[in-house]
Amino acid sequence: MTLSIRQDFPILTRGPDEAPLVYLDSAATTQKPRCVIQALVDYYEQDNANVHRAAHALAERATQQFEAARARIAAFIGAAEPAEVIFTRGTTESINLVANALSDRIGAGDEILITVLEHHANIVPWQMLCQRTGARLVACDVTDQGDIDLEDFHRRLGPRTAMVAFGHVSNALGTINPVADLVRAARDAGALTLVDGAQAVAHLPVDVQALGCDFYAFSGHKLFGPMGIGVLYGRRALLESLPPWQGGGEMIERVTIESSTYQGLPYRFEAGTPNVAGAIGLGAAVDYLQNLPREALLRQEDDLVRRAVSHLRQMPGVRLIGEPGQRLSVVSFLVDGAHPNDVGTLLDQQGVAVRSGHHCAMPLMQRLGIPGTVRAAFSLYNDDADLEALLQALDKARSFL
Repeated sequence: MTLSIRQDFPILTRGPDEAPLVYLDSAATTQKPRCVIQALVDYYEQDNANVHRAAHALAERATQQFEAARARIAAFIGAAEPAEVIFTRGTTESINLVANALSDRIGAGDEILITVLEHHANIVPWQMLCQRTGARLVACDVTDQGDIDLEDFHRRLGPRTAMVAFGHVSNALGTINPVADLVRAARDAGALTLVDGAQAVAHLPVDVQALGCDFYAFSGHKLFGPMGIGVLYGRRALLESLPPWQGGGEMIERVTIESSTYQGLPYRFEAGTPNVAGAIGLGAAVDYLQNLPREALLRQEDDLVRRAVSHLRQMPGVRLIGEPGQRLSVVSFLVDGAHPNDVGTLLDQQGVAVRSGHHCAMPLMQRLGIPGTVRAAFSLYNDDADLEALLQALDKARSFL
């Protein structure tokens, strides 16, 4: 199965004199299947036009594809309707959109509750919101194993909590968080919820209505789609109550020198020319995933991760970082006496692509008392040969360190 899937990804196949690429950095960005690449080419070669409002055929075709992609993405994540899907540049912009739109709703004395596990994109926008409004940012701790400390979470959640924001899956440790339970607790406390789904949507089935969250954000480039496109899901009633966060073309209904009125959802949050090709490409990525046996692929991926953990645990001089109760796709580790970046460089010299550093999770690294990790991130196109290549390259790298 994996062999046939790998053939869908041109970058994973080199020329006849080169070995196939061992790509274990999918938590940073996934590779793109040929159908996504072709969707971009087709748009630019055949239908390139700005969407909405034009009378010519190119614009009509582009608009149809753009809105069809929105509808397919809405169905993919279980949104109630396409209007609840807002196109952004990615998870970071999605979270910034929410943090800015809430500026008039959150004030001094309110609290924003996050976790120490978070990516910087789910920390800094809330810090900026607190600086603007006088609210307070609160972070619940994690266990030494890398799970959210649920006792600390419930202790910090209270009547002052206005927003609870946390990741579905940790990009640094692979921790799968109990999203529905956390959302339920936040709702019972009267707080809004935002889930950073960047690391989850390529692996897990996501149903935003079942999760119960108010907002869900993710990036196309981590879902086998193009860079520069992302999604913010929000409940219609909540989105309709929020002001636009950017002004310009597309989001307006009527403009005079004195004032403007705004469009309804989703366009009031999509000022300016959108990334039409990116949206179409993301729609193609969703179609590609929907046609795969995702449950079987997830089992295969989980098996690779379990075996990677088992082998690394037994390798002398290698220390696993994080042993969460539920893990998805990511294995982080250190080599005794070596900086993570040195290990990453040595692996790259042997054709194995991993990520090294703090993974935009500096508070987590500080909590664990380490400068960073080496991170191997698996996806649906990885196989036993990739795992074996990682282990052999790491064993060889250890002899140079």
